[in-house]
Amino acid sequence: MSEGIGLFGGTFDPPHVGHLAAARRCREALGLDRVLLVVANDPWQKSPGRTVSPAQDRLAMVEESLDGEDGLEACSWEIDRGGPSYTIDTVEQLRRVEGVDDPWVIVGSDLARTLDTWERADELRHLVRVAVMSRPGSPLELPSGWRAVALESDDLDISSSAVRAAVGAGRSVAGRVPDSVIRHIESRGLYA
Repeated sequence: MSEGIGLFGGTFDPPHVGHLAAARRCREALGLDRVLLVVANDPWQKSPGRTVSPAQDRLAMVEESLDGEDGLEACSWEIDRGGPSYTIDTVEQLRRVEGVDDPWVIVGSDLARTLDTWERADELRHLVRVAVMSRPGSPLELPSGWRAVALESDDLDISSSAVRAAVGAGRSVAGRVPDSVIRHIESRGLYA
């Protein structure tokens, strides 16, 4: 029997305490052995509209934020592959490399309604189960035609875009991102 794995993909620009809370909540609620925070190389649905920080910085921040987090791991597969990041490719790699069938894909309620626009969505819907996490200001609806469950999150109203804006304006982001991420942002001059 393969272990229970959750794939929590994202840009993580930067990772914040809401990401960590959601990953912990999914691991616990779904009884997962591991949740992989999969850092997108080129988040094709976001990159045309804004500048995205270098993938290696985003990966380093995820790794630093997970120090001491049991069962949560940073995953660089999409960065290692290069090019646009597609969840279907990561699911196929998980099946091939680790023999994991039927993994969970973890998404926020804001993204659940976009699943049908994802690359090779018709194939993906047969290979995964979807955990839809509530997000403040976004209705918690399950995507039609997908094997999905709804999970209530801690309702932390934090977004990476708000963190970037605060840093850019010279305001503190303490409490919204782990201290290790703040140190990385400052050392690399990100979002200034």
